[in-house]
Amino acid sequence: MIRVLVVDDHAIVRSGLERLLGTADDVELVGLVGDGAAAVEAAARLSPDVILMDLSMPGLDGVEATRQITGADADAHVVVLTSFSDNRRISDALQAGAIGYPLKHAGPDELLGAVRAVAAGDSPLDPKAARVLLESRRVTRQAQELSPREEEALRLVAGGLANKQIARRLEISERTVKAHLTNVFARIGVTDRTQAALWAAEHLPD
Repeated sequence: MIRVLVVDDHAIVRSGLERLLGTADDVELVGLVGDGAAAVEAAARLSPDVILMDLSMPGLDGVEATRQITGADADAHVVVLTSFSDNRRISDALQAGAIGYPLKHAGPDELLGAVRAVAAGDSPLDPKAARVLLESRRVTRQAQELSPREEEALRLVAGGLANKQIARRLEISERTVKAHLTNVFARIGVTDRTQAALWAAEHLPD
């Protein structure tokens, strides 16, 4: 039997998942909880084979709950089950240790298939989540390819400084600043300072 813990702050969703899991002969629902803190406690107490985790919850959200659960038990199998499909949430959840990411609009057979796949050691991903994971890895490589001086220049662009101000701050020529920014823009795939500033805000560590 595959022992499953369901985590979702909506009672109607928990009820629906309870009914769905009850239709499978090889699945046993061992817990239903409504927030991240309860999920962390239940995961430690019940040691389920699979945890179906919502992301958007009050208090401790699904990303942090996943991080704490997988931090305490590296073998924990967390499947993120959510209606969210934006890049940041998918990337954060996967980096926190989730190993599967079907979306809530998936059909019953697909959801049960995901539970079985995770229990068997696979990592089922919604196609959109898979694309986001690949993009996240590409962006990480791009950031790592920036030289320290290029990263400094990019941060100053994000801070609203003009090339002349950046040149004074870094004690280099304005021509060198332009060369650095030309390389940076090409490497991160942007065409202007606004796009570069947005990229820096999202991808460079504080």
